[in-house]
Amino acid sequence: MAKRIAMIDGVITPLEDARVSVLDRGFLYGDSVFETIRTYDGRPFALGRHLSRLEHSASLVHIPLPVPAADLRREVLEAVAAAGFPESYVRLMITRGQGELGLDPALAERPLRVILVQPLSPPPPEAYAKGIGAVTYATRRASDQTPAAGAKIGNYLVSVLAMRDARREGAGEALIVDAEGRVVEGATSNVFFVRGATLVTPPEDAGILAGISRAIVLDVAREANLDVEFRAPLIGELGSFDEVFISSSIREILAVVRIDGRAVGAGLPGPTYLRLLSAFRARARRQPDVDG
Repeated sequence: MAKRIAMIDGVITPLEDARVSVLDRGFLYGDSVFETIRTYDGRPFALGRHLSRLEHSASLVHIPLPVPAADLRREVLEAVAAAGFPESYVRLMITRGQGELGLDPALAERPLRVILVQPLSPPPPEAYAKGIGAVTYATRRASDQTPAAGAKIGNYLVSVLAMRDARREGAGEALIVDAEGRVVEGATSNVFFVRGATLVTPPEDAGILAGISRAIVLDVAREANLDVEFRAPLIGELGSFDEVFISSSIREILAVVRIDGRAVGAGLPGPTYLRLLSAFRARARRQPDVDG
C-alpha cells in the first residue's frame, strides 16, 4: 500500500511520525538547501541534475554534503520505491544540522539530510488549457547581492509572502520584481516572455535560481528555432509581450494569461507555450533518466 514517508539520515519512517530537533538550524534560521523532484513513470526525473544543483547550492552556503552524491541518489530511489506511489513528489533537504543557539555556523554538529515523498499533485488539466493569473511583487530576496545568490536555500519567506498576495488576488503565481524594477522570476518558478519568434528569460546573473525545467525549456525552444534572449524585462514592458509562461519541476510549464488583472496577449495560452509544453512533456517522458 502506498504511503507518505520521510527518510531522515537514511532511515525511513512514516511521514506523520517523522521528527527533527527544534535546535536544527534549518528550523531556527532557514539554514538549509533543498531540491524538489518529480517522477515520470515512477522514476525521478533529471535526478543527476538535481543532485548537482543541490551540491552547488550547499557549496555556496558552505554546508558540506553529509554523504556523497551517489549515496543521496541511492537514498532518493530507495525512498521513492518505499513510498510506492504511481507518481511522486520528492523533496530532498540538507540542513547545517543542530547545535547550541547562535548564528555561528560552527555551532552546528553535523549536517542533516531529509527526503520526503508524497503523491504527485500537479495542477488540474484546466490550468494548462486556460492558463493562470499572476501578480507582481516587488521585493529584495534573502540571498540577493550575497555569495549565496542563485542557491536554492530553505529561507523562502519572500516567496511565502508573495504567494499570499497572489492567492488573495485569485492568482496562481507571483512574479518577483527586483530593486531595479526588473521581473526576474516567479515565487516558485522561472519565467519566460514571448514576443514574435523571440523567447526572453532572465539570465542567471540576475540572481535567479537556475531551474532544471528552465534548462529543458531552453533546449526545446532552440529545437523549435526560437531566438532566445537573456534579459530581465522591466515591469513596464509586461504589456508588450505576446505570451508569458512559467516553469517548475512539479508544474512543468504553465501559461500566465493575466498579470495584475490585465490580460497577456489575447488572454489565452498562446501557440508558443502550447508547442513548448508538448515538446517539454515529450522530452520528459522520453528521457526520465534518473542520471539525466
